Amino acid sequence: MALPTKGRVIVETTAGEVDIELWSKETPKACRNFLALAMEGYYDGVIFHRIVPDFLVQTGDRTGTGGGGESFYGEPFEDEIHPRLRFVHRGLVGMANNGTKNSNDSQFFITLNRADELNGKHTLFGRVVGDTIFNVLKIGEMEIDANERPVYPPKIKRIRIIDNPFPDIVPRITAEEKRAQQRAREQAQREREEEQRRRGAKKDVKLLSFGGEEEAEEEPVVFKKKPIVRPDLVDNPELPATISSVIPEPPATKAKDKEKERPHKHAHNSQQSEKPEKKAKKDESDITKIREQHEREKAAQSNSRKSEIEKMEAEIRKLTRRGEESDEDERLKKKPKKSLLEEEMAKYAKGRGAHKKGKAKKDEGDVLAALNSFRNKLKSTAIEDSPPPEQRERQASQGAEGAATAGAQEEEGLEVDNDTGFLGHALHFPKGNEEEVLKAEREYEVIDPRQRGARAKEEERERKRAMKAKDITGGRGYRR
Repeated sequence: MALPTKGRVIVETTAGEVDIELWSKETPKACRNFLALAMEGYYDGVIFHRIVPDFLVQTGDRTGTGGGGESFYGEPFEDEIHPRLRFVHRGLVGMANNGTKNSNDSQFFITLNRADELNGKHTLFGRVVGDTIFNVLKIGEMEIDANERPVYPPKIKRIRIIDNPFPDIVPRITAEEKRAQQRAREQAQREREEEQRRRGAKKDVKLLSFGGEEEAEEEPVVFKKKPIVRPDLVDNPELPATISSVIPEPPATKAKDKEKERPHKHAHNSQQSEKPEKKAKKDESDITKIREQHEREKAAQSNSRKSEIEKMEAEIRKLTRRGEESDEDERLKKKPKKSLLEEEMAKYAKGRGAHKKGKAKKDEGDVLAALNSFRNKLKSTAIEDSPPPEQRERQASQGAEGAATAGAQEEEGLEVDNDTGFLGHALHFPKGNEEEVLKAEREYEVIDPRQRGARAKEEERERKRAMKAKDITGGRGYRR
């Protein structure tokens, strides 16, 4: 059974992702070095410089030669050989060294098969998990040259840390800062190359004509011709002066003339420096004019759009008003005809609002007064002693026969409810409920399935006893 891992990273390569779990408890130094370099972005852009088919793939050298690399500790660190971590299958991640002990730096490898010859010589600190092992096998199948170097080497794009078992790691520089520095260096290099290209290029004004630039950059060329003097052929009273001009002056006078010419050179340089400034100011003024014109065009477009939107909204409002007016006209024109049921309901609906607040209080008072009068009537009437139930039944039957004969003799009349004798009647209930209990026991039989099973078992036992007794008596008779 493999040891449990603690820590997980995903190596993003040009051949796909490689998911690696780390044994940070068994190999803390190797895992800490690997995670710290990944945080610093050390492995970003590093190629797989060595591929041995059916054995391993190796990377981690920024030089790409296999002879470089540095550790996070600033010097090579010692091996961490664990007896239960062995190179017994593919997808195991180990530290590469230079063939000697305790020489680990930044290079690491991933096995493509069982590698028993690496046990005890290299630190095994991780394993590839999941289907990402097939991306490692894809790298192992790439074309290589005679020196086990891939013809088209794959690269590590970056390393994402999913589970960091060492939260106390403080990288010297983060990967983002390193990328920003790299971008700044590349930008500066491009600017230098562009500046060198501009300086070395010659401007051909024949291809494109820029009148302003020609006037600003081109300078009038003045050729100074030396006077050709033949003093022996010229009869001139100023002959000594011409001769002196032709004869070269001593070095002291030449130095003075050079000192005099220096201010002219400085003035010429100042004029040349003023010309680019004028040109820059002119370009800035042109840019500001273009921007102002662009802003004016944008403002005009926005105003035209706003006016169009307002017109459309006004039209929509007009259309909605027309639609509402037409709907009202149609409602007025098409009055629904009332049915007979609605007419009858309208008649009765007139009296619904008759019960108002004051009247409701009056009605409640009437009801309470009627209840009080009924209560007084009940109290005033004396309670009659009613006969027992049997005698009451006989009286009721006799009264019914007498009423039938009287009704036959008298004519039929209106019913008058003036019987107030019920107010003095008393109710009588039986004291016990033995009859109801007996009746219920007769009519309702309670069936208990457990009792039924016990009864069946008892019957079976009785039957067996009877059979046994019968056999015994029969056997005795047979023996006799």
